[in-house]
Amino acid sequence: MSNLSCGIVGLPNVGKSTLFNALLKKVQAGAANFPFCTIEPNVGIVDVPDPRLQTLSDISKSKKLLPATMTFVDIAGLVKGASAGEGLGNQFLANIRETDAIVHVVRCFEDDEVIHVEGKVDPISDIEVINLELILADLQMTDNSLQKLERQAKGNKDLIPTLEALKKVQAHLNENQPVRSLDLTKEEQELLKPYHFITAKKVIYAANLSEDDVVSLDSPHYKTVLDYAAKENSQVVPFCAKLEEELAQLSDEESKEYLETLGLNEPGLNRLIKVGFETLGLITFLTTGEQETRAWTIPSGATAQEAAGKIHTDIQKGFIRAEVVTFDDMVTHSGRTKAKEAGVARSEGKEYLIQDGDVVLFFHN
Repeated sequence: MSNLSCGIVGLPNVGKSTLFNALLKKVQAGAANFPFCTIEPNVGIVDVPDPRLQTLSDISKSKKLLPATMTFVDIAGLVKGASAGEGLGNQFLANIRETDAIVHVVRCFEDDEVIHVEGKVDPISDIEVINLELILADLQMTDNSLQKLERQAKGNKDLIPTLEALKKVQAHLNENQPVRSLDLTKEEQELLKPYHFITAKKVIYAANLSEDDVVSLDSPHYKTVLDYAAKENSQVVPFCAKLEEELAQLSDEESKEYLETLGLNEPGLNRLIKVGFETLGLITFLTTGEQETRAWTIPSGATAQEAAGKIHTDIQKGFIRAEVVTFDDMVTHSGRTKAKEAGVARSEGKEYLIQDGDVVLFFHN
C-alpha cells in the first residue's frame, strides 16, 4: 500500500524532468531542450513535508525523524500519435498504466529559448493532445478485451455483466471522454478493476508558470487550466520549474529566505506532494518516542487494527487497544503523560477509524 505512485506526464519540453529533479533534489532525470530526453521511466521516492514531525520530536527528544514518503515516476514526453506507437508511445503508456494517479505537467510560460513541440504555447490544446492519446490507448485495450469477452461470454453467462460494463466504457471513450467522468455503479467499478484504465486515474494538473506569474497567479494561461480542471473536478498546483530547480540547490534556510523575498510561503513542490498524497486517498498517523518520531502512511478509512499492521504484523495480530491523542492535544499538553492526566488520551478498539495526525500508541500481546 505504501508504494502508491504518481506518474508525471506531459508533452516534451514542458518541464517534467526539471520538476522531477527538483522533487528529488538531485539531478536524476536528464533535462534537455529536445524531445525524448527521458526514455526509461525514472522512479523517485520523496518525503512528504510534515512540520508536525519536528514538533513531536522536540517534545519526545527523539533521536531520529522518519517522514512518510511518496513515489513519483517520470514518464517520457508523450507526443501526438503515441497510442499508435509514435515516438516511444506504447512503452510510455504501459508505464502510466502502472501508476495510481497522474501529475500532468502543463506549460503556461512563454519563452522563445525553449522549443514548444506544437510551435506555440496553448495549455488547453496541450492537455487535449495528451488526454486524447490516453483515451485512444484505453479504447484500444477496451476493443481488444471486448473481442475476447464476447467469445467467452457465449459459453459463460457470468461474464455478461462485465461485457455490458465494458461496452458502456467503450461508448464513453468513443465520445472522447475519460473513464473518470463516467458514472459507474459500485458493481461496475468492481468488474472493471482488472482493466487498469489510464483515464480512470485521478489527475493533478501541475501548471508550469514563469517566476512572475507564480507569484501573482494572474496569467491567462493559468486561468484557462483552472477552468478546464474545475470541469472535471481535478486539482491544479501552480509551480515554476526553473524556480524549484534553483530552490532545490539551496539549504532549507536559504530556500525559505528566497521564497519570502518573493512573497511565497512554501515551494510549489511541497504542495504538489501534499495534493498527490490526498489524491491517492492517503493519510498519516504518527508515533513518537525517544528512539524516533515517525509518520506512517495508511489509506483514509483504515481501522486501528489495520494501522497497527503498518508497524508490524504481530502488533496487528495481537492487537488489544490503541491509545490515541490528537496532535493538537500532544502539543497543548507537551506529551502523552500530561495528555493522559488531562483526560484527553482516548482508548480505542480495533474498529476505530484512524484520523490524519492521530498520535497512536498500540497495546498488543
